[in-house]
Amino acid sequence: MNVHINTLLCKGCAFCVKYCPKKILEMGTERNKKGHFFVITTDEEKCTSCAICAAMCPEAAIEITKEDSNG
Repeated sequence: MNVHINTLLCKGCAFCVKYCPKKILEMGTERNKKGHFFVITTDEEKCTSCAICAAMCPEAAIEITKEDSNG
């Protein structure tokens, strides 16, 4: 799975971090252009594509996609 975080939209509320059942998201140490710390993935391999993170994001800054195995 691929977790795509739009760092420009992320305001660092950390709802996705709190509700991710696999705990693969955390607050980063860099700021976006708006001055907000944004979320990063720590172990995308463990993502189960549940999309709870995307559902919890009030800014719609997260998108979950499946990897294309065809290359």
